[in-house]
Amino acid sequence: QVQLVESGGGLVQPGGSLRLSCAASGFTFSIYHMSWYRQAPEKARELVATVFTTGGRTRYADSVQGRFTISRDNAKKTVYLQMNSLKPEDTAVYYCTQGYPPVYWGQGTQVTVSS
Repeated sequence: QVQLVESGGGLVQPGGSLRLSCAASGFTFSIYHMSWYRQAPEKARELVATVFTTGGRTRYADSVQGRFTISRDNAKKTVYLQMNSLKPEDTAVYYCTQGYPPVYWGQGTQVTVSS
């Protein structure tokens, strides 16, 4: 029943921007913490950002602090990840997750940062 569908990934040059979206369904979106994870080839999954329900608090990995912004629209049941000043090391599959720690995962969307 729970579905998380990511979109917005693609190929971008270093220094560029992308906005990822995650459309959620099958659960009461507003009461769950939501996160973005990423996984590069041959590397472990990394927690990128979390937006909590209480007070709308956010938390970021040091590697993306100041460049990425996570947000949520409870009316649209969507969580976003605005990615600015992208670097080649940001290249990865980005996953949307429900819960903290995560319980459900989306299928992921590919982000490639390259010249």
